Amino acid sequence: MHDGTSSPRRGFHALLGDSRWHSLLRAGVPHTFTPRAFLIRQGDEGGFVWALASGRVAVLARQEDGAQLLVSLRGTGDLLGEMAVRPASRRTATVQAIDRCVAHRVPAETFRRFQEDHAAQDVFSDYLVAKLTETVPYQVQLVHFTPLQRVARLLLEVVALADATTEDRFRVPLSQEAVAAALGLARSTVAEQIARLRREGALAAGRRLVVSDLRRLAHHSCVAI
Repeated sequence: MHDGTSSPRRGFHALLGDSRWHSLLRAGVPHTFTPRAFLIRQGDEGGFVWALASGRVAVLARQEDGAQLLVSLRGTGDLLGEMAVRPASRRTATVQAIDRCVAHRVPAETFRRFQEDHAAQDVFSDYLVAKLTETVPYQVQLVHFTPLQRVARLLLEVVALADATTEDRFRVPLSQEAVAAALGLARSTVAEQIARLRREGALAAGRRLVVSDLRRLAHHSCVAI
């Protein structure tokens, strides 16, 4: 996990480099989203891609029974809607803001020209391949972990995606109910794990979820930082 004073490059930004990433942002129209606002809804038509300039989002997939499962978390530097850029395609997932986000809307034809003008076709292909691993729901990805490890990993990832300039960037802007739904765990099970993480000093006391010790939280998640 990065703990410096500036946010590291990640996602499509990291693959493109600063110059091409900022060219992509300039090619789009910026939009601001409040927490819990929807950037994309599953089933909608494609026709554009979002370049996420700041903030964190949850990628959710609706199941046949109507349940919304967390597929992945994304942050600054990522693309959103890249699997269904073409106008004739349909969105395969819903994207919802976790905190305040700024994303640049780039139409499909503009994005195609950007790739040609900046020799970014291979970069985009590499990004798509990397993101294909996120088609499996998050709770399935963690099926072999204990409830404590699953909760710790989710909290750790949310904090890791925060911009360095985010106010209270060690606060996890999710309710315990949201954590339970994301992981496919009972609300009481999540409450037990959070209580343990607080007792052991990984999380601060209080109603909000605030990480007080990254290394303790990483230890419980089995992630090295």
